[in-house]
Amino acid sequence: MAPRALVAGIGFRHATSAEEILGLVAEGLRQADLMSAHLAALATAADRAGDPAIRAAAETLGVPLVAIGVEALREAGRRVVTRSVRIEALRGVGSLAEAAALAAAGPHGRLVLPRIASAGATCALAASGDALSS
Repeated sequence: MAPRALVAGIGFRHATSAEEILGLVAEGLRQADLMSAHLAALATAADRAGDPAIRAAAETLGVPLVAIGVEALREAGRRVVTRSVRIEALRGVGSLAEAAALAAAGPHGRLVLPRIASAGATCALAASGDALSS
């Protein structure tokens, strides 16, 4: 059973294009064998949600962009499986993409794809816990 509430968490550098983000989301869906799944939202850190590239990616995908605050990122960060020393020092979480996806998926959300990366972005997929088959 495919997750109903699938969220792509995105971390990205300032110069990253919407096309790179879109390509990474597509690759994540492919790797998770969820190409036909309904993507419910993109999620990123609140301080990056105004960036034109992430806004354009969400618009192209036809999904809302969820801005995740610092505290919610840190709370969800306890459940990430990937650890980046650089992101941990900057953000207080091992993986911004995983923490954003998990926070947007809710307290019972589960990673369906740990962080993958391109040159300028990271992507992780999470689904709400009630949408997952055992």
